[in-house]
Amino acid sequence: MSKDQQHESNTIAILHTSDIHGTVLPYRYADQMPIEAGLSNISTVIKELRRQYKDSIYVDNGDLLQGTPLTYYHARINPDLPNPLTACMNLLQPDAVVVGNHEFNYGLSYLRQAVKESKFPWLSANLLEESNREPIFGVPYITKELPVGIKIGVLGLTTSYIPNWELPQHIAGIHFECVVQAAKRWVKVLREEEHVDLVVVSYHGGLERDASSGELTEADTGENEGYRLAAEVQGIDILLTGHQHRVIVNERIDGVVIAQPGSHGQGVGCIEVQMDCVEENWKVGAIRSTWMDCAGTAPDRQIIDQVAAIEAEVQIWLDKPIGQVEGDMTVTDASQVRLADHPLIEFINRVQMEYGQTTISNTALFDDTAPGFVGYITMRQVLANYIYANTLKVIRVTGQDIRDALEQTASYFERAEQGSGQYCIHKAYLYPKPQHYNYDMWEGIEYEIDISRAVGERITKLLVSSSGQPIDMHNTYDVAMNHYRAAGGGNYVMFANKPTVLDVPTDIAELIANYIIQRGTIHSTLNHNWRVVT
Repeated sequence: MSKDQQHESNTIAILHTSDIHGTVLPYRYADQMPIEAGLSNISTVIKELRRQYKDSIYVDNGDLLQGTPLTYYHARINPDLPNPLTACMNLLQPDAVVVGNHEFNYGLSYLRQAVKESKFPWLSANLLEESNREPIFGVPYITKELPVGIKIGVLGLTTSYIPNWELPQHIAGIHFECVVQAAKRWVKVLREEEHVDLVVVSYHGGLERDASSGELTEADTGENEGYRLAAEVQGIDILLTGHQHRVIVNERIDGVVIAQPGSHGQGVGCIEVQMDCVEENWKVGAIRSTWMDCAGTAPDRQIIDQVAAIEAEVQIWLDKPIGQVEGDMTVTDASQVRLADHPLIEFINRVQMEYGQTTISNTALFDDTAPGFVGYITMRQVLANYIYANTLKVIRVTGQDIRDALEQTASYFERAEQGSGQYCIHKAYLYPKPQHYNYDMWEGIEYEIDISRAVGERITKLLVSSSGQPIDMHNTYDVAMNHYRAAGGGNYVMFANKPTVLDVPTDIAELIANYIIQRGTIHSTLNHNWRVVT
């Protein structure tokens, strides 16, 4: 249809979600309590928005395929079934989905099969084949022309920091191009060759700087480069971000509209764009960004029915007892777990030490909803306590590396007033998203964190548990940890590029389950090897 006087202006909607992390159904797997989130609720909101806006596009910004027992069961227990997440997204009919970093957690072949089953394109312009430097899925962008003649271009980008987290075998043969470099090249193609009227960049990554002040809000590692994209790449109208699990509306950086839609299907981002026809050319007019909360929304029965069969299998699998605990490993207050040794943390570290064949280990309480163990143990409880698809690595580090890592962990706390006994969590671990998973707790060493002291000077005791002797700063020690931390993830740069002593390519949740199954009964123990003092 030509751009005639009948269509001097037109309003379109850019609908976007991100970081669904396998959340389909409106309840928590750990305790089956209801939540107002997930693809079942998202679907209802998107259907309503599509009724409201005659012209719209819908983009999911990645981290779709991993994150719940449903995705774990499909990937590890019954992968021959159709992928439940792609099946649900096929019903939602997105115009595109961007590849996120967690898409690689179950391996590249698993991701490629999910792409094959999808009735929508997966975008990533900066993830390239090593051999020919072509996009690994062949689709860097899409264009969509609306009935009134408006042409929209959507470019997909993925954080290039993935090699710092992911197992090498999961990303073999992939070249991770700088997102800014890729955006400059492909936005030019959209403008000059595709002649689009509106350029939307959907980046699975977040903002490394405050949108208003431009000040750094995190370590400048390259994990999040949204600010750079908006400030340095000419021709972007809208930048959709993710990865940080934030809700961002009505922010602008150098005229570029910035948005982020939260996580786990808690809501849908909606960007209303007025397009004006000026001398037979469509121009971008007013832009308004909103976020539609799923609270109060009825879940879509069609989505629930889509996963009903596999979900029934998941529930049976989750509730089958695999062993029992003698004693109590219950988490009643997550904040207290991070102040002194706890039986659950000690247990997970002992599992890592067992399979890592070493005497020192670290782990984290990833989420404040972790329930711990008491009585009979099911797979539901294992996955509720260990929510990530991490595998186990043992790396060789120096005593100085251990001290530096403990000082990094100790920065989790705000400095207390001398003698007050009061403390709080440093904002860097709460914003732009909670990062409790970056607070490590160790076994095999004895240490003390004094948070009344300045950051960098808080470790006041550091001994080897087996000998009771001080850790030698120049000696080397083999330490078991998850592969994310072993790669330096979470600003633990002292671990990056250290020699790998042992690589166990099995999810730690699976190792925990195997450990329990082999023994039948596990025992709650507590040796009080560390504590925080104020």
